[in-house]
Amino acid sequence: MNVLLDNLALYGDGLLGTVQLTVYASLLALALGFLMAAFRVAPVGSLRGFGTAWVTVLRNTPLTLLFFAVVLGLPRFGVVLPFQLFAVLALGCYTSAFICEALRSGINTVPVGQGEAARSLGMTFPQTLGEIVLPQAFRSVIPTIGSTLIALAKNSAIAGAFSVTELLGVYKPLNELGYSIVWTFVWIAVGYLIVTLTISALFTLLEKRFGVAR
Repeated sequence: MNVLLDNLALYGDGLLGTVQLTVYASLLALALGFLMAAFRVAPVGSLRGFGTAWVTVLRNTPLTLLFFAVVLGLPRFGVVLPFQLFAVLALGCYTSAFICEALRSGINTVPVGQGEAARSLGMTFPQTLGEIVLPQAFRSVIPTIGSTLIALAKNSAIAGAFSVTELLGVYKPLNELGYSIVWTFVWIAVGYLIVTLTISALFTLLEKRFGVAR
């Protein structure tokens, strides 16, 4: 317990950093995921191709490699940002590919007749997708998206290796101060558990409120 009490501020900063990374990257992942899902089912071939390439590349690229590409690659093109923002971009873009595929599977559960009915009423493709299809698709994949964002929270640990303040990085200064490495990681694990259980509880509520009864 002394490890936690003696370094409460350090653990608090790490937990806050992880929460911020998780929230910002989740918002980016959801926005891009919805956009790429729309691209993947769009009637325009170039949009479908872009969405397919986005998902294929990001799903098959190790997240650590993507961090290196963003943190070390973008500055070579004159894009200089705080490391935390680089981490949000890497996490958000990577996770958006999985959000996209989850939503696309949800889109496939929406009866084709609903889209045809919307078009017969004069609704455009964006209107049909945004008002008819995607809301229903989201309701059917709430648990999957929740699991994906829980994975994002745990993946945020990689950001610590790139000078971003987050929970896992707490072990470095504590190890240098001679604290027990075992108890250091126990309290780090507790911090991640708090974050993931909070996300799980949130999506459980969403599922109960909006989920599709099975």
